[in-house]
Amino acid sequence: MKKSSTDEIRQRFDKDVERFSNLNTGQVSTIDAKLSLELITEAAARICPDARNLLDVGCGAGNFTLRMLSKKPELNCTLVDLSKAMLDKASERISPQTTVKVEILQGDIRTIDLEEGHFDIILAGAVLHHLRDDNDWETTFSKLYRLLKPGGCLMISDLIIQETEILNNYTWELYGEYLERSGGKEYREKVMAYIEKEDSPRSLNYQLELMKRTGFSKIEILHKNLCFAAYGAIK
Repeated sequence: MKKSSTDEIRQRFDKDVERFSNLNTGQVSTIDAKLSLELITEAAARICPDARNLLDVGCGAGNFTLRMLSKKPELNCTLVDLSKAMLDKASERISPQTTVKVEILQGDIRTIDLEEGHFDIILAGAVLHHLRDDNDWETTFSKLYRLLKPGGCLMISDLIIQETEILNNYTWELYGEYLERSGGKEYREKVMAYIEKEDSPRSLNYQLELMKRTGFSKIEILHKNLCFAAYGAIK
């Protein structure tokens, strides 16, 4: 199946703002969304206690930045997303929570121009699974590495696959059962259909090894449940 283009992904997210705006529950389609949200933001706060500059990649409606600001309210925030509707919602929610700089940038993290060595913390929540081939993954991780200050951290919460086919099939079977319990058979089919069309996740092992090759000094797994994980690395 031909995967969705960047513009097609943007159009779907333009219509799906409210689903991504619940800070208390996170995304229902993501297993342990609320836990992963807490884990990666708390880890970032502890790794970078003197952080000043935050980059939220694929910020959506702003959940990750909001949680980060609840721990470190004096962060300058740069929010990047394909969807202007998502950025508007994120800005509406985030701006009242901070007195420092909030910059919103509509665009693709792969091509958008950002200052290298500027950010203490980069958050990437449910966004990197939209990357495609090896070159896409490698160049994006290299760019995120360059954007960080020494000692800064990249923290990720995302969809993943297993490298062993039989285990991958098993975890996705269990995930399908989770979706059906959450919203019924129709909901399961809807979520599985857009994952098949839009997403191309890689395994956790692949991403951790890529972080090492990119130059990150310390790699950490915070949580994994079936086809979702929270993990990160320090420059």
